[in-house]
Amino acid sequence: MALAIKGSRPTMTYTRCWYHCHAATMKGGHYSVIEDAAIVVRGERIAWIGPREALPPGAAEAVDLGGAWVTPGLIDCHTHLAFAGERSAEFELRLEGASYAEIAAHGGGIASTVRATRAASEEQLLDSALRRARQLLRDGVTCLEVKSGYGLDLPGERKLLRVARQLAGRLPLTVRTTCLAAHALPAEYAGRADDYIAHVCDELLPALAEEGLVDAVDAYCEHLAFSPAQVERLFRAASALRLPVKLHAEQLSAQGGTQLAARYRALSADHLEYAGEADVAALAAAGTVAVLLPAAFYLLRERQLPPVEALRRHGVPMAVASDLNPGTAPVLSLRLMLAMACTSFGLTPEEALAGVTLHAARALGLVDSHGSLEVGKYADFVAWDIHRPAELAYWLGGELPRQVVFHGLEVTHG
Repeated sequence: MALAIKGSRPTMTYTRCWYHCHAATMKGGHYSVIEDAAIVVRGERIAWIGPREALPPGAAEAVDLGGAWVTPGLIDCHTHLAFAGERSAEFELRLEGASYAEIAAHGGGIASTVRATRAASEEQLLDSALRRARQLLRDGVTCLEVKSGYGLDLPGERKLLRVARQLAGRLPLTVRTTCLAAHALPAEYAGRADDYIAHVCDELLPALAEEGLVDAVDAYCEHLAFSPAQVERLFRAASALRLPVKLHAEQLSAQGGTQLAARYRALSADHLEYAGEADVAALAAAGTVAVLLPAAFYLLRERQLPPVEALRRHGVPMAVASDLNPGTAPVLSLRLMLAMACTSFGLTPEEALAGVTLHAARALGLVDSHGSLEVGKYADFVAWDIHRPAELAYWLGGELPRQVVFHGLEVTHG
């Protein structure tokens, strides 16, 4: 199914008023409801929002939303959306008792996706990425991050990041790109992790940054990937290139990655199942977002929960994301992640919705322009056929959006 913006994008500014709705603005990370609301859009941004009875005169076109609930467009702030192949056989192996580490040690896991991705053409990768992105769009997603990390050499990483950039040109979607070259050790560098990190820092990352393909830099800090010392070398290289960092931290074991992310004031630290109280305090002091990924927790049948109570206590913003990837999170619905974050991690529906709107925007460095319905931000919002916002975390599956608006124009499903 194709998605497009209805009509052609105007070359001049325009004003449109969306009314007869209830708005969960998510201002401040709370529902912050405006009953019987109106939203005035000028150009691509929100010019006014408030109760309909206070609507200023002058809106040129009015759109009746029929009493729908309106939220900001959903934001998926952690995906590995561009890749080739699939790993359903590994899913079966895990169900039979094999661990993630055991599968990786026998050439499976990330290495298997690297082989498939290197063999695929850019056109093939774009085609499959578009199919997955369209599924997220149908679920109300208007902004997402796409990581590389399945090339692990300059041609492969370039190919993935080019695909990610093209998604925004093909779909009504804001896309942020993250270089995750430090995702796993490629076969040609077996036993030489320090040499590979040096290659990434000295050659691969500078080349991709020079080509304008990188918005942020990520790494996998884990016993089966890269050590904190190796990741810190990468973070220093990213800082020299003026690129923000983020980190896969404390997913499978406590490695000290969260503290490292905090020292470099990372945009986000993601997973965090094995993070402790001191780690959470460091995130709070650094202003780093904690990104919770319930799908990987569920698919790997983990038992160690992320420290949600400590994150609340220290006031760390909690984002929620799909972690869409072929191995541990084959997810095509961000809205399903709301339910899983509530049932698996104990978030409230309000916290979960904030996690895929305002806090997800913060995790991508976009909080000034995305994530809440406020004057000056992009007019990205979804009108939902629901009775109250908690239904977004309540229903499992099915289509709830009545209308999706991206940068002030309605998105149609063709």
